[in-house]
Amino acid sequence: MYPAELVKPMREDLTKVGFEELHTAQAVDNALAKEGTTLVVINSVCGCAAANARPGASMSIQNAKHPNNLVTVFAGVDKEAVDKAREHMVPFPPSSPCIALFKDGELVHMLERHHIEGRPAEVIAANLVDAFNTHC
Repeated sequence: MYPAELVKPMREDLTKVGFEELHTAQAVDNALAKEGTTLVVINSVCGCAAANARPGASMSIQNAKHPNNLVTVFAGVDKEAVDKAREHMVPFPPSSPCIALFKDGELVHMLERHHIEGRPAEVIAANLVDAFNTHC
């Protein structure tokens, strides 16, 4: 587990643009049970989360079409919530960071760490915007 003071600014990168933090398995299930589209970001302390995933997710929601719900869980902190989110992301193996789009509870788009690492935030955002334009 990472100290709260360490992850606070990393959490705020997403919450300040409208993402809701989920801390329990039940909160994840409730979020994914909602009608419409839900973007789930599994946040982390790694450099590719800071340079690519969080900024890319933030940029992507500026698109005219975007998910109805924006949620995030934090790897290494919200273990129960992260484990539950990953259950919903099967058949993809666990990775953090990662970003998943769900429509009516069904996984419709996935960006794993290897899709994020080494790619600029703008490329991450463009990938997500394409998914939003298709599914939202």
